[in-house]
Amino acid sequence: MKKVIAIDPGHKKCGLLLADLEFSLAIDGKISLNSSVVNLINYWREKHSVELILLGNGTTSKYWQSELLAVNISPIQLVDERMTTLRARERYLEIFPPEFPIKLIPKGLILPPKNLDVIVSLILIEDYFQVKLRWSKSIELKIWP
Repeated sequence: MKKVIAIDPGHKKCGLLLADLEFSLAIDGKISLNSSVVNLINYWREKHSVELILLGNGTTSKYWQSELLAVNISPIQLVDERMTTLRARERYLEIFPPEFPIKLIPKGLILPPKNLDVIVSLILIEDYFQVKLRWSKSIELKIWP
């Protein structure tokens, strides 16, 4: 298995991450409005040979599973996403450690960006494949159109 997409499903938006497992690399990550999720997945699938979609089993997973299957996006594997939102804050600070003087503040008091859905998707991949991914570029935590 080389390339995989993980989805943190939500009511209005989803966090998506494209990763290359061969190189333990997060290639791209986006927060997408629900209306654009399928377009983003298809865009990534056209550019990369995606072999698997991991879908968090929380909030709206059954809806997303049926939506993706309806447009021939497969294979899909439901994965446990319990506690990933809480863990995303800490993982964000690992990937993007604060700089001086912010790094002097205890980590529990540092507020990372509001939209950590992409980091949750990263955690889904890391947990499922028992791998630690590194980033190829800076991530966008703003909502993708």
